[in-house]
Amino acid sequence: MRESGSPLRVIAVGAHPDDCEFYFGGTAAKLAAQGHQVKFVSVTNGDAGHHRLAGLELAARRKSETEEAARRLGIAAWEVLDHHDGLLLADLATRLQIIRCLRQWQADIVLTHRFNDYHPDHRYTSQLVQDSAYLVLVPNICPEVPVLRRNPVYLYFEDDFQRPAAFTPDVVVAIDDVWSRKIDALDAHASQFYEWLPWVDWNGETVPPTPEERRAWLEAKVSRPPSPSVRRKLAERYGAECAERIRYAEAFELCEYGRRPTTAELNELLPR
Repeated sequence: MRESGSPLRVIAVGAHPDDCEFYFGGTAAKLAAQGHQVKFVSVTNGDAGHHRLAGLELAARRKSETEEAARRLGIAAWEVLDHHDGLLLADLATRLQIIRCLRQWQADIVLTHRFNDYHPDHRYTSQLVQDSAYLVLVPNICPEVPVLRRNPVYLYFEDDFQRPAAFTPDVVVAIDDVWSRKIDALDAHASQFYEWLPWVDWNGETVPPTPEERRAWLEAKVSRPPSPSVRRKLAERYGAECAERIRYAEAFELCEYGRRPTTAELNELLPR
């Protein structure tokens, strides 16, 4: 059990090598700067997400990009699991793998996708992490790894999907002061943001040629103001006047599984 005042141990579990940076990069950078222990996990190796590269060559590149992104955020720990991109299933073997991973990290906070995401890898990652929320406490499951003696807090990344339920922010973090570092981390994932996504999602947009121009282009692509529900939460946490000046934020929804902290405790756990 974590002692009062000791560093938090936070683990973000994304489906693909750039997911944790995209949804949690700013908050992760702030936590790491405060001395907390943060780990990023990608459940798949990203070996399908490209229009020219594939297989081992793409997986190796994405692993290298993950390492560089973590360095730019100040994250000391990261891991890319060896499941094929686009082919993930919420099977028993992978569930046990996730349980071991969370126990080995001795997680206080676990973050992942919501269950109604568009991508099957995101949905199955969510299912796998949710399935761990009770079993991390059960000694006869994965008995080779000591159980957690306190259930972690489980949080969902923000998304825009409405059915069967829209994202509801329970805690928000203003990230204006680390926004540039988050963009630096996304910039490290060049195979995704400058190659694959322009081809598959962004109507074949032409990426600028120089590093400075393309980084500015990427920042414009991923920038968006906080949603009305997130803006309301910002006002609750930072005050209405301050919240109006906040340009960038990351928001998280509390999972019904795992430990259920109060709003006050959530605000104490995550940085301002």
